[in-house]
Amino acid sequence: MTSQVSNHMKHTRIKDLLNATTYGHQVTVKGWVKTFRNNQFIAINDGSTLGNIQAVVDFNNTDEALLKRITTGAAIAVTGALVESLGKGQRVEVKVDTLEILGDSDPEKFPLQPKKHSLEFLREIAHLRFRTNTFNAVFKVRNALSFAVHQFFYERGFVYMHTPIITGSDAEGAGEMFKVTTLDFDHTPRTPDGAVDYKEDFFGKPTNLTVSGQLEGELAAMALGNIYTFGPTFRAENSNTTRHLAEFWMIEPEMAFYELEDNMDLAEELLKYVIRFALDHCPDEIEFLKNRLLDEEKGKPQNERSEMDLVAKLHFCLDNRFERITYTEAIDILHRSKPNQKKQFKYPIEGWGADLQSEHERYLVEKHFKKPVILTDYPAEIKAFYMRQNDPDEQGRHTVRAMDILFPGIGEMVGGSQREERFDKLVKRMEEMNVPAKELDWYLDTRRFGTAPHAGFGLGFERLVVFVTGMTNIRDVIPFPRTPNNAEF
Repeated sequence: MTSQVSNHMKHTRIKDLLNATTYGHQVTVKGWVKTFRNNQFIAINDGSTLGNIQAVVDFNNTDEALLKRITTGAAIAVTGALVESLGKGQRVEVKVDTLEILGDSDPEKFPLQPKKHSLEFLREIAHLRFRTNTFNAVFKVRNALSFAVHQFFYERGFVYMHTPIITGSDAEGAGEMFKVTTLDFDHTPRTPDGAVDYKEDFFGKPTNLTVSGQLEGELAAMALGNIYTFGPTFRAENSNTTRHLAEFWMIEPEMAFYELEDNMDLAEELLKYVIRFALDHCPDEIEFLKNRLLDEEKGKPQNERSEMDLVAKLHFCLDNRFERITYTEAIDILHRSKPNQKKQFKYPIEGWGADLQSEHERYLVEKHFKKPVILTDYPAEIKAFYMRQNDPDEQGRHTVRAMDILFPGIGEMVGGSQREERFDKLVKRMEEMNVPAKELDWYLDTRRFGTAPHAGFGLGFERLVVFVTGMTNIRDVIPFPRTPNNAEF
C-alpha cells in the first residue's frame, strides 16, 4: 500500500458515501480518526454526518511507522474501493489502497479520547468539543434553525435589518450594559466637576453594547413595513446560571400596522415553522439528541425526569394551538392551583401585580393547559416603557398590550408587545419611568410624523436552540459562551 493519496482525486463527503447505492468505484475520504482497531479498522468522520465510515487497512502491506500515526484525532486521507461491508454496524466501507496522514494527533496529549466526557469538561475545551457527536448534532440543529428563521421572514416579504451593536441608548431601561470606551483607565479625563469627560472618548458620549435592536427596528418598520433583526446582543448581568449568557443572539421583528393579535399569530407561526424545519432537516441529529437525553435521565429519580422525550416535546408545540389568556386570568389560575395552596411553589402567588417566575410559567404550560401558552395584558409596572397602554380595568388597574409565549421546560420563549404609538402617552410613560426623552428624541420622531399602530417581539435564539436540542445548559448551544469570569477562545 502506498502512503500518498493522489492530489487530483476529489474527496467525497462521508454523508454521501453512507447513502451510496452503487459499489466498487474508487473514492477518496478525508476526515479525522475516531478509532483505530486491530491495526486494521479505521473509523473516520468528516463532520458531514454523525455516522463514521469504516476504512479497512491491509496492515501486512502497510509501513508500521505509518500505522502508528493513525491515532484518535489525526486527520487522514484514504483512497480505495467503496465496497459492501461484511461487518456489523455499517453497510459500506472503504478498502484502502493509499493512505496519507494530513495532520498528526499525539494520543498522549489529545484530550478527546474515545470515551464519555462530561459536558462540564467539554465546556473547558470548547475549542475541541465540536469534534464530539453531541456538539456536531447541536450545532447542525443551530445552523438549521438559523437558516429557517431567515427563510421564514424572506418568504413573507420582511426586510432584514442590521441594527447597531454599539449604542447610546438602553432599550430595556435595565441598566445592565457593557460600556464601550477608548479612554485610558489610568488617566481618565475629567470635567471640572470631577465627572468622566466623555467628550474625549471615541464617540464623544457614553456608549454601550446593545441589549436589543428593537428601537432602531421600529424606525425601519415605520418606512419599510415589516422588518426583522437577527444579531448579537449583550447583557452585563452578573448571573452564573444555566439560563444566562452575557453575549447572545436575538431575533426581533417589527411590523407596521400590526396589533397584538397579529403579533401573537406571527410569533406562533414562526416558532412552529422553525421547529418543523429542524425536524425535517436534522432528523438524525434530533434522534441522537433525544437518545442522549433519555440516557442522561436514566440516573435521575422518576419525578425529576422529563414527562416527554425530545421529539414528543417538539410535537407538543407543533400539534397544539397555543392557549391565549390574560395575565389576570393566569394569576387567578395560579392562585387557586394545588402547588400554590400547598405552598409548593418557591415563590408563592400572593396576588395581582406579581412578576411570574419560571415555575409558574411552566405550571401553566405543563400541568394546567398541557400546551404552549401566550400570556397577554401584563401590569404596566412590570413592563417596559414602549408597550401600548390599555384603558384601566374595573378595579382601576393599569395593564399594557404585552405578550409572552411560554414553552414546556423553558418558561418564557418570546416576549413582545404592541408598541405605544400615541406620542403623548409615550412621553408621559417615559417621564414616569425616568427614561430620558431628550436622548431618545429620534425614537419619538416616529410618533411625531405619521405614527401608526405597530408591534414586535424578541426571541432569544439560544433559548430556542436549548429547547429544540434538549440541552439543559445555555452554554452548550453557543460555540464560545461568554459568562461572568469567562471569555475564553
